[in-house]
Amino acid sequence: MILKLVVAGQAVLAADAPNPAPSAPPGMEAVATSFLSWGKWILLVAGVLGFMICAGMMIIGRRNRSQTAVDGAAGVPWVLAGLALTSLAAGIAGVALS
Repeated sequence: MILKLVVAGQAVLAADAPNPAPSAPPGMEAVATSFLSWGKWILLVAGVLGFMICAGMMIIGRRNRSQTAVDGAAGVPWVLAGLALTSLAAGIAGVALS
């Protein structure tokens, strides 16, 4: 009985509510743009540092420290995945909210 009421309530809400386009609150657009641009810059720097650290581990581990080289090589896909997720973040959030 409760499940039927919940489903019926969701159908009513979905039918009555329009789906407005996202818009920034007054005065917040510049702040949000600055915040997002800082976040993108920080993640870009972190990605470059991540690649440099992985490369350094591979260089250092070349001789007699093979586990260090393996750890450096294993870190590369994680850095790539993090950068890919960063670049797709706006698209993923837009799909989730639409």
